[in-house]
Amino acid sequence: MGGLKDKLEAWVQERIDLVPIREFAAKKKVPQFVGSFWYYFGGVSLFLFIIQVVTGILLLMYYQPGAQTAFESVRFIVVKVKFGWLIRSIHSWSANLMIFSVFVHMFSVYFTKAFRKPRELTWYSGFILLLLSMGFGFSGYLLPWNTLAFFATKVGTSIAAVLPVLGEPMLELLRAGKDVSTATLTRFYGLHVAILPAVFTVILGAHLMLVQMMGMHEPEGWKSLPAEKRRYMPFFPNFVLRDLLLWLIVLNVLAILAVAFPWEIGFKADPFISAPAGIKPEWYFLFMYQALKYFPAKMGMMEGEAVGVMLFGVGGLLWFLVPLWDTRTPSGARNRTITWVGLFVILFIIALSAVGLR
Repeated sequence: MGGLKDKLEAWVQERIDLVPIREFAAKKKVPQFVGSFWYYFGGVSLFLFIIQVVTGILLLMYYQPGAQTAFESVRFIVVKVKFGWLIRSIHSWSANLMIFSVFVHMFSVYFTKAFRKPRELTWYSGFILLLLSMGFGFSGYLLPWNTLAFFATKVGTSIAAVLPVLGEPMLELLRAGKDVSTATLTRFYGLHVAILPAVFTVILGAHLMLVQMMGMHEPEGWKSLPAEKRRYMPFFPNFVLRDLLLWLIVLNVLAILAVAFPWEIGFKADPFISAPAGIKPEWYFLFMYQALKYFPAKMGMMEGEAVGVMLFGVGGLLWFLVPLWDTRTPSGARNRTITWVGLFVILFIIALSAVGLR
């Protein structure tokens, strides 16, 4: 066995110089401190994205977009294809867990101030990946073409229409017309299986490259500690093996959820029936949807919902640009304002989501 391994290693070495990779892996170290557990959520997000790609490809073998074929093809996958129900359930659950994991990863980076110089580009690319993940969820939600997905998409896309000037063009761009129709389904299908994966893969590649170039973020005051109090773990194999162990745990959790709570297929969408009572967006949009309910019908010359949507847009932009308004970034000093803002955002999301779920 050892001889075969040596021959294989020599064959690869003749074609690809592995020495720089080995040297890099041997030198790369990960700091160990109380909050270092949060490092692993980046890897969990990556693992769930891989699950999404694999299960998505399997589903594409049978899925047929179109008002007359989408729901029937999903039902065929669930009822007729061997383990089709399991693959679809894993795909749906992993999509939700991936978005949750990306949220956790983003907030852990935020609270550890890992967005500070020289890691600003890592923060920007990570924020874009979060938006793309939510775009995956929104575009994929319509593809089964069931009643819940149809009317939830109708409600979700209609929010864009409240914006002044740009509202109607954005609505028609999203829906590929005035109403949610077969054209909308086709457009969302193209976004979900082609455009978003291509953009996501490019940004993800850049994000991972930046993480490797900059190394793992060290907590505030870490370098000022005596050398004997600073503990490091080799990235390879120690950190990688722990990452893989967590991936295995996540895979087991995903399998339990998929088997114990299989994703429902629902009923085929009918544009001519009334919307079911209590239609709500997916949980990661619920806090925004619930917040918009509290705005009055009119705020001056503008609709209340339009003001709310614009405020969320400004808030998202400020969150994206947090490395620029963290004024203490150059000195690396603590900034309690940043921490309090982050805590407020988390409580805001949890509270409004909880109210929206009732």
